Amino acid sequence: MNRPVNRRMITLSIMLATIMQALDTTIANVALPHMQGSMSASLDQIAWVLTAYIVAAAIATPLTGWLSDRFGQKAVFLASVAGFTVASALCGLSTSLAQIVGARLLQGVFGAALVPLSQVVLLDINPPAKHGQAMAIWGVGVMIGPILGPTLGGWLTESYNWRWVFFINLPIGLIAFYGIWRYIRPTAAARKMKFDLFGFATLSLSIGALQMLLDRGEQNDWLSSRETWVEIAIMVIAFAYFVAHTLLTPAERSFLDSRLLKNRNFVFGLVFIFIIGIVLFATRALIPTMLENLMGYPASTTGYVTSPMGFGTMMAMLVVGRLVGRVDIRILLFTGFSITAVALWKMCGYSLDLSEGDIVWPGVIQGVGTGFVFVPLSAAAFATLAPSMRAQGTAIFSLIRNIGSSIGISLVQTELVRNTVVAHAALAMHVTSTNPAWQNPAVAAAYDPSHPAGLAALDAAVNRQASMIGYIDDYRLLFALTLLVIPLLILIKMPRAGTTVVDSAIME
Repeated sequence: MNRPVNRRMITLSIMLATIMQALDTTIANVALPHMQGSMSASLDQIAWVLTAYIVAAAIATPLTGWLSDRFGQKAVFLASVAGFTVASALCGLSTSLAQIVGARLLQGVFGAALVPLSQVVLLDINPPAKHGQAMAIWGVGVMIGPILGPTLGGWLTESYNWRWVFFINLPIGLIAFYGIWRYIRPTAAARKMKFDLFGFATLSLSIGALQMLLDRGEQNDWLSSRETWVEIAIMVIAFAYFVAHTLLTPAERSFLDSRLLKNRNFVFGLVFIFIIGIVLFATRALIPTMLENLMGYPASTTGYVTSPMGFGTMMAMLVVGRLVGRVDIRILLFTGFSITAVALWKMCGYSLDLSEGDIVWPGVIQGVGTGFVFVPLSAAAFATLAPSMRAQGTAIFSLIRNIGSSIGISLVQTELVRNTVVAHAALAMHVTSTNPAWQNPAVAAAYDPSHPAGLAALDAAVNRQASMIGYIDDYRLLFALTLLVIPLLILIKMPRAGTTVVDSAIME
């Protein structure tokens, strides 16, 4: 006789795994400046710690369904938790940039299945009448990451060191692994699902080459480097093979069902989620380095002032969830993008003289805007999609969001380095003996270029101002992207009454 399902212990175990994965999307952000010093890395290089994780998770996520079908849900869950925990330990033990980037790649690969599997297991162990309650619990677990991550990451970095940002996963992973092993019943592998290996491989190779190009382009002086041309060639050839393969392969056996691209709402949903991926994650990557490198904020304070963004998102999602189906989706999306634009506009006014409130409130506003976009965007993208295509649509939707996130982080870091250099040169032109500022005796004494200490102080002051201009230029770029996407909302087709469907899998 089979023992009854212990729903409480299963829920606790899988939610620990979910929280562990969700934490790692934000917990490392506030520790980046400390990692940068430890690894002797530049600003654009240390961003690889974020992009490696996001890209690996993006590529590996579509494998979840096939792996579960082939090896069984419990086996894949256990392997994912174990692999993620080991990779976390390797991140904490890393002594070079190459080691931590490699470990983060492993984290992304093994962590990709944790969130979708946790959702599936919760639905499996609960009767249909309790699915709403189960998804509410799942949603809270997913949202804890963006809320708790910055604060916990800042506290761990400040109280111990940045390595504990990753070591914290070890006890959580061990408890989750034991609970999943002990309480979840194994299911036989169905081995019915066919996987388009060639399509997956060519798309993954193309995405990987693109990310390498973006991450290393600035360092390699872009088109003047042979490596850059090799990466461009690999990206173009792999993507061309992927497109040709997709067009020639029957839709039901292709990695990307070409019928998805004939659905206008879904295609525009991909465009919007790509932009949101860029704006949201790029902002989260920029603010911690700005606060710690320029403002001298401790990591713990950085965590406290950036975590309210997650609260803003959660509050907005609770409100907008009740409005979907009652209010025109395009109005909700317009509201969300407009609120996000307001937050970025306020960030464009940043200076070296900022209070904590100047950081908190734009973050909360942006979080509210993001929350107002995610839920209705999910409804709009999937409302006119056939039920048989939703599973693959969900995977592609998450893939595009993650690609947008990784490209956004690489883009703003590249622009930050470039614009800082340009601003430094422009500011240095005004540091001349004829500048009226030298009439102030205090300025002349503190920044006396005839003495090494004065020259160093002068260069440091110009560097800080140039860096601040670089950050503001990035916020202006993100502000412009948000404004440019708003007119496209008119192209979204409203579904007929009663056909709107929100797939919660794409909201995580």
